[in-house]
Amino acid sequence: MNARRRWGWIVAAGLVLGWTPSVQAHLHTETVEYAHGEILLEGYLAYDGHLTERRPVVLVVHEWKGLGPYAMRRADQLARLGYVAFAVDMYGKGVRAEDHEQAAALSGTYRKDRQLMRARIQTALEWIKAHEKVDPTRIAAIGYCFGGTTVLELARSGADVLGVVSFHGGLDTPNPKDARQIKGRVLVLHGAGDSFVSQEQVQGFIKEMQEAGVRYELVQYPGAVHSFTVQEAGNDPSQGMAYNENADRQSWEAMTAFLAELFGETGSRHASDGADVSIP
Repeated sequence: MNARRRWGWIVAAGLVLGWTPSVQAHLHTETVEYAHGEILLEGYLAYDGHLTERRPVVLVVHEWKGLGPYAMRRADQLARLGYVAFAVDMYGKGVRAEDHEQAAALSGTYRKDRQLMRARIQTALEWIKAHEKVDPTRIAAIGYCFGGTTVLELARSGADVLGVVSFHGGLDTPNPKDARQIKGRVLVLHGAGDSFVSQEQVQGFIKEMQEAGVRYELVQYPGAVHSFTVQEAGNDPSQGMAYNENADRQSWEAMTAFLAELFGETGSRHASDGADVSIP
């Protein structure tokens, strides 16, 4: 489906639900504090300030350096589509990595302790469900890199989310049998040349989803490596991380169509049960 036709379908779906996505939306944005036990967290909330009814919410989980401008910009984009967007904080208020070494250490804490990872994102989920602008029955989560791993673990935890989307995230898990607890749909948007995720992990993920009977779709973008949606990653794929404009655009379009279908229950795009799609 080309971009113009896909966007037209999303607008039509929005009209059915009584809203129209608009780049002219008056965005309300704010930083919000919430807590996981004794750990103070600071997230970022964005939505159309003209909303008069409860709207679907999309959690946005940051990459390995922590919550920053990138995840906030993605939250703003989602808010312009008519959703409430909540960019969560996985590390703690003010805890941010300055370089890759620090980022690896921070993210590694959660990669090694998936129960902590799940508990931290579930705290954000419970907080946003109570927000006055949110329809708590229509929730999805997206994540980038470390955040992609996180939203997959959220799904595996059995959380009440309609779907999750992972952008160039890690696919392995120490608890593959937990996939049987997944209640919603799963969309994985993956760079075919991502050296951070081995083909063994990709095949393991496919097996995990199929054995659990999960409605999932794995889309692989040829020529794309890790961090393909992040312009700051540079343009040299040989470094292992690089921006890919085509993969960035196509993956965003895939996500917007996926969310519109999840929340609107209408439209022509349907993720296949157990689909592994390679983009030509």
